[in-house]
Amino acid sequence: MGSTMNKPIWPFHQTSTDEHDLAFERPSVLVRQAVIMAGGKGTRLHPYSALFPKPLMPLGDKPILELLLRRMKAAGVQEVIIAVNHLRHLIEAYFGDGSAIGLRLRYSTEDKPLGTAGALGNMLDQLDDTFFLANGDLLTTMDLGRMAFSHISECADASVGIYERENKIDFGLIEVDGRNRLRVYREKPINKYYVSMGVYILQREAILPHVFNVDYLDMPNLLLKIKSSNGNVVCFKDKCVWLDIGRPDDFALAQQMFEQDREAFLDHA
Repeated sequence: MGSTMNKPIWPFHQTSTDEHDLAFERPSVLVRQAVIMAGGKGTRLHPYSALFPKPLMPLGDKPILELLLRRMKAAGVQEVIIAVNHLRHLIEAYFGDGSAIGLRLRYSTEDKPLGTAGALGNMLDQLDDTFFLANGDLLTTMDLGRMAFSHISECADASVGIYERENKIDFGLIEVDGRNRLRVYREKPINKYYVSMGVYILQREAILPHVFNVDYLDMPNLLLKIKSSNGNVVCFKDKCVWLDIGRPDDFALAQQMFEQDREAFLDHA
């Protein structure tokens, strides 16, 4: 890896000096299969998504989905099922059987929207015991090998990649009591919280009772169902870059980030 001097520090970029992170040695292949959701219409990205499905939106000379696929391959993934719908023929024409990037690709189509988790019900007979699940429109430098190692080490039924975001309020925040007397005055507070990165590792047996023959199921509800069934749901944090390109502003930022620091996104890909 080249020098990190003079590289831009992006608003969604977290760096690490943790000795455990630096000493981590990638184990042998732990998760060999992935499912990628690439069927959304990308309505927030109009007019771009009228011509291209979101996963094919270009960052430099590569579509964003190719960056994710190459990162998965570097983590040991060998087979990927891509769930497609909107403009599916373009995705299938570009990636084909995956041999050009060293992966085995298959495609799954849903006749109606089933939700990210609900779509898994259509492919239960194709799933490994342990597999990645990811949205096809995210840009990240997450170490997927470390996430797999954490999942296996924790004996997790489900792992969800989480990312710390912060929201700065540009005004003085005031709280009052029932008689309109001042209780709290905080000048331009910063609220920190965790969000889902749209990257998961799941156990087939843990999801089976919840995704079989359902009309619609999203990921929050699936994870809560697993948890309510006494399943072990683990949250995985990594020091990485992460960005969802769901909006035009985010897509423009992703293009800028990739062009100015390509090495960060291609190093493990």
